[in-house]
Amino acid sequence: MSRSLRTASGGHIDRGRPLRCRFDDRDYTGFAGDTLASALLANGVHLLGRSFKYHRPRGILGAGAEEPNALVTVRRDDARLTPNLRATQVELYEGLQAYSQNRWPSLALDYGAVSGLLSPFIPAGFYYKTFMWPRGAWRRLYEPKIRAAAGLGRAPEEADPDSYSNRFAHCDVLVVGAGPAGLAAAASAAASGARVMLCDEQCELGGSLLCESSADRGESRVNIRSDAAIEGEAAARWLARTVRTLAVHPRVTLLTRTQAFGYFPHNLIGLNQRLSDHLERPDPRQPRERQWQVRAREVVLATGAIERPLVFPGNDRPGILLAAAARTYLNRYGVLAGSRVVLVTACDEAYRTALDLHGAGVSIAAIVDVRSDPAGGELYEAARRAGLTIETQTTVLGTSGRLRVRSIRIQKLDSSGAPAASARRIRCDLVLMSGGMTPSVHLFSQSRGKLAWDESLGAFLPGEAAERVRSAGACRGVFSLAAVVRDGTRAGLTAARDAGLPVVTSIPEAPSPESAAAGYVGALPQPQGARPGKAFVDWQNDVTSRDLALAAREGFRSIEHVKRYTTTGMATDQGKTSNINALAIVARELANTMPQVGLTTFRPPYTPVSFGSFAGFARGELFDPVRTTPMHEWAARNGAVLEDVGLWKRARYFPRQDEDMHAAVARECLAVREHCGIFDGSTLGKIEVVGKDAATFMNRMYVNAWTSLAVGRCRYGILLRDDGFIYDDGVVARLAEDRFHVTTTTGGAAGVLALMEDYRQTEWSDLDVWLTSTTEHWAVIAVQGPNARRVLEGLVEGIDISAASMPHMSVARGRICGIPMLLMRVSFTGELGFEINVPADFGLAVWQAVYESGQAHGITPYGTETMHVLRAEKGYIIVGQDTDGTVTPDDAGLSWAIGKSKPDFVGKRSLQRPALASPYRKQLVGLATRDPQTVLEEGAQIVPHRQGATAQRGPEAEAAIGHVTSSYHSASLGRSIALALLSSGRARMGETLYVAMPGGDIPVQVTSPVFYDPQGSRLNG
Repeated sequence: MSRSLRTASGGHIDRGRPLRCRFDDRDYTGFAGDTLASALLANGVHLLGRSFKYHRPRGILGAGAEEPNALVTVRRDDARLTPNLRATQVELYEGLQAYSQNRWPSLALDYGAVSGLLSPFIPAGFYYKTFMWPRGAWRRLYEPKIRAAAGLGRAPEEADPDSYSNRFAHCDVLVVGAGPAGLAAAASAAASGARVMLCDEQCELGGSLLCESSADRGESRVNIRSDAAIEGEAAARWLARTVRTLAVHPRVTLLTRTQAFGYFPHNLIGLNQRLSDHLERPDPRQPRERQWQVRAREVVLATGAIERPLVFPGNDRPGILLAAAARTYLNRYGVLAGSRVVLVTACDEAYRTALDLHGAGVSIAAIVDVRSDPAGGELYEAARRAGLTIETQTTVLGTSGRLRVRSIRIQKLDSSGAPAASARRIRCDLVLMSGGMTPSVHLFSQSRGKLAWDESLGAFLPGEAAERVRSAGACRGVFSLAAVVRDGTRAGLTAARDAGLPVVTSIPEAPSPESAAAGYVGALPQPQGARPGKAFVDWQNDVTSRDLALAAREGFRSIEHVKRYTTTGMATDQGKTSNINALAIVARELANTMPQVGLTTFRPPYTPVSFGSFAGFARGELFDPVRTTPMHEWAARNGAVLEDVGLWKRARYFPRQDEDMHAAVARECLAVREHCGIFDGSTLGKIEVVGKDAATFMNRMYVNAWTSLAVGRCRYGILLRDDGFIYDDGVVARLAEDRFHVTTTTGGAAGVLALMEDYRQTEWSDLDVWLTSTTEHWAVIAVQGPNARRVLEGLVEGIDISAASMPHMSVARGRICGIPMLLMRVSFTGELGFEINVPADFGLAVWQAVYESGQAHGITPYGTETMHVLRAEKGYIIVGQDTDGTVTPDDAGLSWAIGKSKPDFVGKRSLQRPALASPYRKQLVGLATRDPQTVLEEGAQIVPHRQGATAQRGPEAEAAIGHVTSSYHSASLGRSIALALLSSGRARMGETLYVAMPGGDIPVQVTSPVFYDPQGSRLNG
């Protein structure tokens, strides 16, 4: 085991709780509070992986979510294998097993590194040019081999045994980030009475305050700089007091180990909370992760900033870290990442790291500052007083070391960029770099907010917001501790005020962005004539400054095209460390400014989220849930043959003994026509439209007139799309002046509700109306047939169901068997019919009572296949079967339903287009075959003249003028029937046409689509 590189004391680790872990089958020791990265660094391990493309040795670069290199696979058992985890975010627990990735046969000796020797021949985009021949060989030959050679971790092969949960939440103010700005925002918003949620991806709250140095390293738990003060209070005490106050506040929810991975419209924020990955023995009954969908009135983004690396030759060797990361390992974890350090910097912040390391006894070989005159800053002067060697206006020529950095070559330049002194090599085992701070604006960008380039800071900052959001602290360019806290307080108070809470405290003015953290963007200057090695911009994807320059030379101008050509900023890195440097290099190559080059899109998730979290409960049987009605078990026990309709299981028919489908359907049809049938209609979509503007809303949505519909009456409704074509239909009942009960097709329920909500929220937001899906609330029992009234007479309470008192298309509230009921006098069979709506929990009981009452009246259960035949006999359409997305109400013979005096409805203007009023459009008709026993095929084409067998047709065959939409054998009529969409159909009544079938053309006569009881006498009972 490597020697320990721990400080004697200090940090946020518990030195009384040592933990064992394994990395690549070697044992190491850490402490509770460590990450895998800090534990390995404490054991002298810097080599953690190999790069994606060239398989170069890679070590730890950062200390948190920005880490692009140290990706590992963590294994608990064969089924719990998680690849591509950042070692900097993997919390240590007893027995943790981790493995490096993308190497063979070992991490120290990886044969894949031979690709680095071929790098001059495989620049960015080489595969676009090289592997295009022979035609079709890419997918067959090249792609599998390239994918096998490159890549990161391997996906697990066994099913994930863990569970994942989902939760929805609402709050007044959501604060993302629990550093000083986020804590101040949450505290001020909560003090104003707001319901606050505060989330942070780390295991404890505090953010950057957790990484400050302590004056007394004998202090084991407090790790805040002694001179850091907030509002006159020591920062350590302020942090402890603020967290304690928020933790007990009844209106505050604190979420640690929770990252905000996406910002979606209307202030919907996606959060991923890790619940058990840090535990040694997680409870298998508890979820591993929880995904939150939070709808917030107001959002405060306090996401901080990421230190920008510097681009110089050899900047990717293990042992080269961000300066802030080394400071974090020292002050938070008590880890000395090296013993002899060179810092390369372009901003003042790196001097803070140098002073902390120097105070911990680490040898500072040199501070290499690329700036010409950094003097005057407080930290610079402190470093000079401490006797640290500072080299100004100096660049880096390269580094050396195979599996860890061993030295660095530097050279002083003059103002023209020419060498001002001889290059020299400095021996070291740690190189730290700092190119300034890049505010984390990813969530603000995802919210569709505009970003603005700040020249003094050298970064993009949040600009004009598109959502109810504001940024605070480092993510908007404010860095000094006092200003950060003031900015967070301002953001929390304004968020509470804008959420409608009374704010009695005066709101501080917003601090201006600071340039103190400004640094250098792009590649460090190199002397003329120098032949530098690879200078990496994107560590994860092996993208160098040369690759970006090549993309510019090859004509790429859009930064999005450059990104895809070179792969910079892609994969799990998403540009955290590479973005600004890449933009700067491209801008210089194109002689453009940074704003002209623009910024690539920050796509969610900014930090990877497990597939399990997104799947949640939707696994196994719940992946594609089988929806069943309350009467499902009864139907199954009584021999029903089931079919899938949308997501539902429905009874198709109820065979008796040896009946096939045709025999069973014929029997069920005759039973409904002659006696009575009972049908489960629970799957129909049901939507409550409620509010004083409900009638106005319905008038605008549907083609029908609804203002004139009396309370207690029903009407058949047709819903169109914007293009004028039928989208859905159903019976609508008016239950009160301000309430409609809308039914939809089974498969169209979700789409109709979504369409309604879209119009309600975006087009008619002024209307006072609410929409509620009640599909699962109601069980629907249809009782159809001449004996239907007799079956129900002894069961219905509080409603007179006589023909005079309850005519066709009526609705009333009452009771059945003592259970509250909504009774509708409607029919989809053409017979006397009632639809009983009762709460779903009572559906089966009522069904059984109705079925028992109907035994004396010949009641017969029937399924969807019988329902299809019965409705086709009456010429009733089924949307999606007798319509194909291009059918208007007039095409379907339903123009009578359109409210002629209505000023507007969805699709009205489209109906006025000449093409939709053409007499040559396909119209719904009936078809009668000469042979009454011949049943046509649904979908068969209709032609005007006999064409002969299909096999004999040639190019001269006539074009089809229509097609069959529905076709059945009718037991009631003793013959076949069919519905069809036929060009100029209504004008062709009585004509003989031909339906093309595989065995030859079948002659048919065009008839009315209503085959049974055209006068409707049976319907009216």
